[in-house]
Amino acid sequence: MKSLRYLVLAAALVLSYAVAAAAAPINCTKKIESFDMVVDYSGSMMLSNKKLKKDKVQVAKDIMHRINDAIPNQPFMAGLHTITPDGTLYPQAAWDRNAYHLAIDKLKSNFQVFGRMTAMGDSLDKYQAYLSGMKRAAAIILFTDGGNNRGLDLVEVVRTVYSAQRDLTVHIVDFSDEPEGAAIIKAIAAINPNAQCVRCEDLATNDAELERFVTAVFCGKTQTTIVLRGVNFAFDSYALDQKAKGILDEAAVIIKENPGKRVVLHGWTDSKGSDAYNAKLSRNRAQSVKNYLATQGVPASRMSTIGHGKSFKYDNSTEEGAYLNRRTEVDFQ
Repeated sequence: MKSLRYLVLAAALVLSYAVAAAAAPINCTKKIESFDMVVDYSGSMMLSNKKLKKDKVQVAKDIMHRINDAIPNQPFMAGLHTITPDGTLYPQAAWDRNAYHLAIDKLKSNFQVFGRMTAMGDSLDKYQAYLSGMKRAAAIILFTDGGNNRGLDLVEVVRTVYSAQRDLTVHIVDFSDEPEGAAIIKAIAAINPNAQCVRCEDLATNDAELERFVTAVFCGKTQTTIVLRGVNFAFDSYALDQKAKGILDEAAVIIKENPGKRVVLHGWTDSKGSDAYNAKLSRNRAQSVKNYLATQGVPASRMSTIGHGKSFKYDNSTEEGAYLNRRTEVDFQ
């Protein structure tokens, strides 16, 4: 019952808020040591995504930028490749957020569409020598619609990869718009229960889904972050209103039901004002939450606070975005 209650409350607190702005880096421990994004360069990926009204490859670029912005500030090895034609845009090397953005921008979307088949199975099979050199644990993030394939069976090649490559998981960003491609993607995702498979539209437009995906791929299980949506603050204030206190009452119950975990409270502000002033205000907001949780029976010794100052996770130019940036997050460690 405790785990069910936790999931229900987390769902209530972490609401979906769809915006196109880039996400801030997620705060968590590492789950993997290396990753590689692999983009399907078949002719069908040059066609338009009907919902987003952009070429699929352009959507893939947008998503990759969003993922890159959200990756935790941790030392990873990283790569970026295309298949087929096979290409290396970022050879497996130390991940650098800015350099990786530049590599993503090298992706092209002006290739011939019709008659351009992709031997994805053959390419992935040849790719295994490269995969063997990736630091473990490793993750492949495959951007594909599953279509325009020829040569080796892609599903069987992925099975072979799992057999030969220890501690590697293939995650999929699903661009399929035809039954055959959707079936291939579904079959690949079913091979490994730890694999994440998510629709491209969700990652392109939904910050909550993006955070869930990045957390599942990159983050270890030793730390869980809860965004206390509703525990937001008025401009230039660190006072808690009744809505915030009600949410914190429930959060206190969860914290007390996990006595073995420490709690870190992170405070944020919007972008108005000086950096120095907002650093102090964000600390006061985190401290305000800590003080209230202590009145609800959470030992102060279990809690620490960090003020991060200005937040740009949401759009500060809008009233709603600025309000959402004036927030507190809870890490269980």
